[in-house]
Amino acid sequence: MHFKKIQIIPSISIIDNKITRLQQGDFAKEQVYSESPVDLAQKFEDHGITKLQLIDLDGTRKGKPVNYHVLEAIAGHTQLQVDFAGGINTDGDVNAAFDHGAKRITAATAAVKHPSEFASWVMSYGREKIVLGADTISAEGLRVAIQGWQKDTKINLFEHVEYFYSRSLKFLKTSDISKEGIVEGPSFELYRDLMEKFPGIKLIASGGVHKVEDIERLQDIGLYGVVFGRAYYEGMITLKQIEQFIAK
Repeated sequence: MHFKKIQIIPSISIIDNKITRLQQGDFAKEQVYSESPVDLAQKFEDHGITKLQLIDLDGTRKGKPVNYHVLEAIAGHTQLQVDFAGGINTDGDVNAAFDHGAKRITAATAAVKHPSEFASWVMSYGREKIVLGADTISAEGLRVAIQGWQKDTKINLFEHVEYFYSRSLKFLKTSDISKEGIVEGPSFELYRDLMEKFPGIKLIASGGVHKVEDIERLQDIGLYGVVFGRAYYEGMITLKQIEQFIAK
């Protein structure tokens, strides 16, 4: 077992310029936070965090990114490496994200609707810069869900990943939607299976993390990174704990 330090990646989701959390991707169940995205990003950085996921929920709904200005502000005021997601569907969207300071982009819907175009991004922008987002509902036979989970597909997660893995994909972010925002622990089995089936993939877990022990278990499985939001916003994992974990 290799114990490479797992990357800690807090998540900031934006609706109308405000930090917003959705429960299980449901726009009807949103919670808005008063802190500004830039202030929060700086706070993360002050505690030793080097990466951030920024999700443009307006962009997810619209089918094209809206909050490039928030991306630009965070990239301009911090050294954080920002992974930008939400509504990225065209080559122009990808270009604009990098122009506004993203280090990586994550796309999910585009990979389902235009697989060959998404595969071409991996080649043209480089394997380090393009992340396949493939969220699934484990309770429903590992089908991929898209458009911010508003839409189910009939696509099997493993077949979907295989298509891109065989075309040089390096980064994969997977969330088990049934675990998202309900803090019962991540889908450890699912992540173990993915790591086994796709050797060398840089797997990023998302959803269900609610204590530092979850992060340690994911690290033991060999994951590249872990994204969390609600656990931080609701005080289940503190920045102090994160700082100690990073320093270990």
